[in-house]
Amino acid sequence: MSAELLSILALIVMFVVATVFPVNLGALALVGAFLVGTLAAGMSTDDILGAFPGSLFVILVGVTLLFAIATNNGTVDWLVRAAVHLVRGRLAAIPIVVFAISALLTAVGAPAPAVAAILAPIAFGFAADYRIHPMLIGLMVAHGTQAGAFSPISVLGGIVNGVTRDAKLPGDNLVLFLSSFAFNAAAAAVVFFVFGGRHLVSRGAVSPSEASAAVETPARPSSSGGSATATATSVSVEADTGSGGLRLTPHQALTLTGIVALCLAVLVFKLDVGLTAVTVAVVLSLTSPRTNKGAVERVAWPTVLLICGVVTYVGVLQEIGTVDYVGSAVAAIGIPLLVALLICYVGGVVSAFASTVGILGALVPLAVPLLSQGTLGPVAMIAALSVSSAIVDVSPFSTTGALLVANVRGMERDAFYRRLLAYGAAIVVVGPLAAWAVLVAPGWLG
Repeated sequence: MSAELLSILALIVMFVVATVFPVNLGALALVGAFLVGTLAAGMSTDDILGAFPGSLFVILVGVTLLFAIATNNGTVDWLVRAAVHLVRGRLAAIPIVVFAISALLTAVGAPAPAVAAILAPIAFGFAADYRIHPMLIGLMVAHGTQAGAFSPISVLGGIVNGVTRDAKLPGDNLVLFLSSFAFNAAAAAVVFFVFGGRHLVSRGAVSPSEASAAVETPARPSSSGGSATATATSVSVEADTGSGGLRLTPHQALTLTGIVALCLAVLVFKLDVGLTAVTVAVVLSLTSPRTNKGAVERVAWPTVLLICGVVTYVGVLQEIGTVDYVGSAVAAIGIPLLVALLICYVGGVVSAFASTVGILGALVPLAVPLLSQGTLGPVAMIAALSVSSAIVDVSPFSTTGALLVANVRGMERDAFYRRLLAYGAAIVVVGPLAAWAVLVAPGWLG
């Protein structure tokens, strides 16, 4: 059996074992990366460890640590009250605003994981304090980041347009951007109604005092690790919280300044979101050691192991050549429309576990021979492939999905993870098919 087939079989076995037994899938994936890499592919230990997502590890740890501190000192609660004050208490407007802000930030050039890292904890604060379904608010962040992800000045848009130019294929920046926006907006609309949007409309607006009465005391850490934000206890919230006041304590003001500094550092100065978040968290810890005691224990360590382990294994798959192997096998079928559909599915399935940037960089050139035949429109095919590879970033194994799991409030993390996994699986099945059916099959785009 070839190393490529063995690596796929091992991945299936790992999912089955993690489902049947109470073993962290990330730990299984690290073992799989070690065994498959060394025994089947002859990889060195350094090569295997080189697939470990160090940047993602730092993002998960840094952001959850920072917002554990922010919850400890009441800053997250203050942000919730301030945001609801801005929308005048209209609960149905909160998910829409979250989607719009997420899309805007990625459209102007912010990486989707950075936007999710900044907005997810705050958005989940809305969900917890105003009884909005965590899946609704979380998916608004995820789909919002992807809605703006393919603008001409965005990270993914620049990559796809660059690969398209290098392959000497025709491209259309506007079609690429609008395709991604339309599909993610449609998904967000479905999410809104499935996860309680109509109930929010019927609830109308709430006053700050009414909303504050709904705020429950955060729970103690659970055996699953506890949410970095859900398990913290606010110890220095202003005495006027119950009346909906917006006054800040000095440490809350400093924390808010740190969050704003994180946004500016990432979005304007292009600094690493994980390292910047850790820096801000350390500074805040030094300024108030007693208030922030125990924040490190609230980092979502089981989630960190889960996500980093799986991503490491997928990195080994890419190093072995499994992704190229699957793509080449699909391309050899010879029926253009069917091949186009299968390539979209390859992009969607692999991107749900790995880097969207890497998948697009690999699959667009892989589709060149197919597009050169002239039977399919290059603009439509590239747009469909881009949508298929990006819309699945709601998966809990993607960076964006992992950040949602790590920061969820208002729901047990294990329950949220299972629901997000089920939703992600549904998107993997429906997303590529819908993109192909709308963009490629009709043949209306050149």
